[in-house]
Amino acid sequence: MANDPNTPNRIDEPTGTEFVGHEWDGIEELNTPLPRWWLWTFYATVAWAVAYSVAYPAWPMLSQATEGMIGWTSRGQLADELAKAEEGRSAVRAQIAAIPTAELAANPELLQQAAAGGAAAFKVNCVQCHGSGAAGSAGYPNLNDDDWLWGGDLETIELSIRHGIRWEGDEQTHLSLMPAFAGMFSDAQVNGLVGHVLSLSGQGQSNAAGAQLYADNCLACHGPAGGGDRAFGAPALNDAIWLYGSTASDIRSQVLNPRHGVMPAWQGRLDPVTIKMLAAYVHSLGGGEATPEAAAGPAAEGNEQP
Repeated sequence: MANDPNTPNRIDEPTGTEFVGHEWDGIEELNTPLPRWWLWTFYATVAWAVAYSVAYPAWPMLSQATEGMIGWTSRGQLADELAKAEEGRSAVRAQIAAIPTAELAANPELLQQAAAGGAAAFKVNCVQCHGSGAAGSAGYPNLNDDDWLWGGDLETIELSIRHGIRWEGDEQTHLSLMPAFAGMFSDAQVNGLVGHVLSLSGQGQSNAAGAQLYADNCLACHGPAGGGDRAFGAPALNDAIWLYGSTASDIRSQVLNPRHGVMPAWQGRLDPVTIKMLAAYVHSLGGGEATPEAAAGPAAEGNEQP
């Protein structure tokens, strides 16, 4: 090996490779060429990068990136994939739209598909009030149990979703209002009434004064045994399922200054098929009821209604 690093064209004798003239602490650099396979791979990646930047959006500009020669965009690809997914669901949605809600339970496969679609819609529109598991909270009904204010069959659930509860602007919304009894009874009378209400579900002792107040003021809506009345949306008081709390204080508050929850009418916000799928999902949670049979009467017997 030569000793003068500044001498041009010096050759490293053991390898026959030319020195480049760089030296660090006695260590000199050889002008060893890159492997040919690596060099061609590098050239190929450069060519690929140039082709890619021409074909696809790549270079940022003042207001947008270059569009690319082939016109591809990530938004366009997403729109195409969503369209394909919607096309795949359209056949099922058409079947759900065509079948009457009351007959959906007779088609288990279609009912299962409807419930799956309803589960997705529930996560977007309903969990804010009813919770991710549909268990509700104080003032928001639990949709997993078998306690229903207006009915738990598929058609009634669909009706409730479509028109809402006490929703202004929808003439067909469920509407029920409990009067406020504040100022009408003495504290002793209210305590007696609360005790009787608690006794209906086995959580307290009834008393004659409370039972009489109940008969005079509450029986018409809640029934003699506290079974409620779905025609009015009056809750059952004998099942120990409470919307606003089960303590004597909670019941006293509801008697004196009742609270009235509101649920939006989803008709106009969601399409009819989505509403039907939501009804199927809520019905599938565990508390759903069978469609009630039509009561026999003159019309059922072939007679004309008066």
